[in-house]
Parts: sequence; structure tokens; C-alpha cells
Amino acid sequence: MRNLPVFGLLTALGLASACQVSQPAPPAVERSDVRLVPDGDTIEAKVPRNATLESLLRQHQVSPDLSASLVEAVRGVFNPRDLRANQQYQVTRTLDGFFREFRYQIDADRFLRVVARAGSVPAAPTLDVEVVPLPKEFETDAASAEISREHPSLIGAFQADGENIHLPLQLAEIFGGEIDFNSDLQLGDRIDVLFDRATRHGEFIGYGEVKGAIITTGDRVITAVRFVGEDGKPAWYDREGRSMKRQFLKSPLPFDPRVTSRFSLGRLHPVHGTVRPHYGVDYGAPTGTPVKAVAAGVVEVAGWSGEAGRMVRIRHAGGYETAYLHLSAFGPGIRPGKRVAQGELIGRVGSSGTATGPHLDYRILKNDKYVNPLTELSRMAPGEPIAGRALDDFMQTRDDVLAQLEERVGSAIAQGATRKP
Repeated sequence: MRNLPVFGLLTALGLASACQVSQPAPPAVERSDVRLVPDGDTIEAKVPRNATLESLLRQHQVSPDLSASLVEAVRGVFNPRDLRANQQYQVTRTLDGFFREFRYQIDADRFLRVVARAGSVPAAPTLDVEVVPLPKEFETDAASAEISREHPSLIGAFQADGENIHLPLQLAEIFGGEIDFNSDLQLGDRIDVLFDRATRHGEFIGYGEVKGAIITTGDRVITAVRFVGEDGKPAWYDREGRSMKRQFLKSPLPFDPRVTSRFSLGRLHPVHGTVRPHYGVDYGAPTGTPVKAVAAGVVEVAGWSGEAGRMVRIRHAGGYETAYLHLSAFGPGIRPGKRVAQGELIGRVGSSGTATGPHLDYRILKNDKYVNPLTELSRMAPGEPIAGRALDDFMQTRDDVLAQLEERVGSAIAQGATRKP
């Protein structure tokens, strides 16, 4: 017996029920499935190197006038100069060859969408432009990493645990006032972190908020907990509710570079072959590595300085100055008199001046006297504590975060976190 079409079957059942009479169903009429014909053509690809938004559109037979109009329309929500190679895009045209839609994935969270408005002239349509957020889900997760001979850096240790570089980079920002990841880490040091893992359609796409982390290094246990204060802004605090933010960052570089030479009053100079003071700490790093201001201040020098090559010197509060030598380039707008924020890009590692290879010579002066950068920062006062009623709220948040960490990564956290930093 052939199957009835759905609509015919429901009608037959309804009539039979109403008449309380059982009758054979009428013979079904055979119909072929309706086949929908696509009314447009979509091309999906990746942005080639050196492409502009206009050249990309012209490549797909969008007219010169419409390409120019589209680029101009986009400027209100997205800078066309920010088009990046290897990002996904798609162009849709009608079967008549007229432009219908353009999409470009800006990053993991957003895409640019340009649509020809329905009813407008196909050859010169009115364009609707918007940046559309991509939906994603968050799930709280935890991870641990340990410094070992095989994985001596925090990046390597987390990558060995299956995480990507962005998680340890967030941790470097959080603990930047407490630890110099270029020199302070030792074999056996461990870090445990509670964070939000972002997914889309079940696939990992990145990280959300880091909620809390504990670093055990030597005989120190340093806890950081994220807390939103009464001003509505999130910040990081230690176990006692003191701010993790310090006047100075521990290092002006990302934490993969290595210390190649330390502060010394009598070092054999590698170029001149004479014994002379070395008033800074040298970080070996590839040319182009970003150099950050370790504290807010005012740029006093940004130029060529003899054997120091390209140098930036910044004056800070409390009688401090910092100097950054042998740069390959200066950061955008870095010039004498400019105010810079903590963490702002001020230059890039190089080998200008008298240098045997690319590195950063980083120096600190206190009241016009050079001091050891690796020890001076440890003498600085801890951050400001949370005040008033907010402290009780923080303590509850801290206990919740540490309980989740203990549940996910084991009792070692509970034991370690009870030790005083």
C-alpha cells in the first residue's frame, strides 16, 4: 500500500472520526518531491595576501562603482585597512550576476555583513552594513601546568597540557607585578587556573574569563582571584584582597625570552673585552619582540643614544626612571613628553648600537642611581586592599573559586593555597 501524503492522511482521519464510520482511504496521488532551485551563487574563500577590500570585490566581478560604494559604507563600522590575509569571507550574487551579500570573519567573535537591500536597484543597490556577533557557549574548566626540563617555559608547559598560547599569556598579564616569567620560574613550579572555555557548535574557539589561579614557585604560593568591585570593573586580588596591580611590572617583555646577562658592577664586556659595570639586565629575544612600559610615566628620551642605540627612557612617580636600550624601532607615537600607560607598547627588541645580537638591555634608576631590576621590584609595596563591605563579598568569591579549583585539579591546591605567600 502506497503512503498517503501527510495533508491527505490527516484529512482522512478527521472525516472518519467525525462520521464514526470506518472507510477505506482513497487512493493516494503520486507526486514527485518539489525541488528548490537556488536563486543565488555563493563563493567562499580566504583573503589572499596583500588584498584590499576593493580588490577582493573586484575579483568577484563586483562593479568598480559598487565596490567603491561598499568600501565607503563599511567605514562606518569597520576599517577596511584591517582586512587580514587568511580570514574567511564569502560573496553571494544573484543568478543574474548582481551583488547580494558579502561576509567577512573579523575574528573568532564577529563577522562583517553587507547586504543589498531588497527592492533597491540591483545594479546600484542600497547597502545595509553591520558587525554581527558570533554566538558562543562558555563552560567553566581548569588546567594545570608544571615547569620541567622538557617544558621550561609557561607557554610550553601549558601547550604540553593541551592548551594554546592565549591562556598563559593571560596569566602573564595577571601575575605581571609579582613574577618575572623570564627569570623567576624554577623546575617543579606549578600553576593551576580556573577559567571559562569558549566553544561554538561543540568546538573550542578560545578562552573567556580567567576566574582564579595559583602559582607555586619555590617556597612562595601566589593566589590571584578575579573580582568585580563596586565600580563595576573587574580586577585581580591576592588571597587577602590586596590588588595584584603593582606600580611596576616585573618585566617589560613577554615571558619566553631568557636572561642573558644580569646587573653587575664588574662584567666583562662582550664587545670591548674590558671589565665595566653593567647597570641593567639583558633579555635575549628575537628582533621585533614587543617592549612594554613597566609603569605609567612620561617619556624623557626616545632616540639614538650612542652605544645604547635606539633608546627609550621614561620618568615615573616616586623618583624612578626606566631605560630600554638597543631597540629596533619605537612604538607608535613614542616621543619625548608623551605620557604612557603601564603595559603600553614603547618599542621593539633589536640590536642597534653596540650589541652582539638582538636583546633588550633594561635598566631602573631610583633617585638618579642605577639599581638591580631583578631585586628592586621585590621591595615595592603590595597593592591597595579592597575596602569596606566589598571585602566580605570578595572573600566569598575567593572561597568559591578555590573550592572549584580544588574540585577540578586535586587536593594539592587546597594544601598549597593555605600556605602564606
